[in-house]
Amino acid sequence: MRQFKRIFTVIIASIVALGIVGFVLENQQPASLSFLGWSFGTLPVSVFVTLALILGMLLGPLLFLLFKPGQGRKKIPAT
Repeated sequence: MRQFKRIFTVIIASIVALGIVGFVLENQQPASLSFLGWSFGTLPVSVFVTLALILGMLLGPLLFLLFKPGQGRKKIPAT
């Protein structure tokens, strides 16, 4: 069972890696980006999309930890 799990993980990782390589190779057209007054040089579209993905993957869990759902303001009991 452990060997099956390892093989399955390698297959899934290979599929994801091939998808990433395909995405990068298909999105090589240059683009320039201006965001909130910052101007970034001309880079391939895949660089901007990959950076946005990584930034979202880092900020999403951080914001979830800071603002946990279901932990709103506590109700003050009526006196």
